[in-house]
Amino acid sequence: MSIRWTYAFIDRPTVDLGPAQAFWTAVTDTELSELRGDQGEFATLLPGGGADPCLKVQGVDSGPGGAHLDFAVDDVPAFVKSALAQGAALVADHEDWAVLRSPAGQLFCAVPWYGESVRPPVVHGSRLDQVCLDVPPSDHGTEVAFWSGLLPDWASAPGSRPEFHVLRPPTGLPIRILLQRLDEDRTASAHLDLACTDIPTTRARHEELGATFVTRGPHWTVMHDPTGGTYCLTGRDPETGGLPRAGTS
Repeated sequence: MSIRWTYAFIDRPTVDLGPAQAFWTAVTDTELSELRGDQGEFATLLPGGGADPCLKVQGVDSGPGGAHLDFAVDDVPAFVKSALAQGAALVADHEDWAVLRSPAGQLFCAVPWYGESVRPPVVHGSRLDQVCLDVPPSDHGTEVAFWSGLLPDWASAPGSRPEFHVLRPPTGLPIRILLQRLDEDRTASAHLDLACTDIPTTRARHEELGATFVTRGPHWTVMHDPTGGTYCLTGRDPETGGLPRAGTS
């Protein structure tokens, strides 16, 4: 089952939806679509220049939010069937789209493909191009096997550190997946990663827009957006996604 397009969903508490929309449209140089949903909880971040969107934002009523992936496919029921065979659980069936849960508990969606094909450009020296799945150590091996089996056309390989495993999509798809093994057992979650040509410069710009610094890693910086949502600025090439000197993430 080939994936035609991918979306990264920015999930934030409904009460913080306005600030989240303002921040993420600013850092990705996009415009907000019309609000959708029964309570206006969904919106798409629209890039310019004829590119297709690959980012959406959603208000959630419980929890701190985070991120999740949407996979756009030609045949949603067939993708759901494949996911269930790999070990996913069906959370909600909405006829033309579905919500599923990975073995570790990470939500993701299957949605129809509407012809998206043009990846948004690098803006301000960065590109939001990765969803990092934060997986407890007891589930990490199972989760790597699940995502690798669900996405057989994606290159699945260890990352630059023992706790990382990378799933690189075929050329042209905009969002890749990083599976990170946590140091402690807790509920699986996800956050967004941006590839940056210059982390300090990107960090300064994000801080001007209301983000706050959390901590620094070997080749990444952890930030909070204005709503408190965690994300990372990584020293990867925004064009290729790889680390310039190591070629991996």
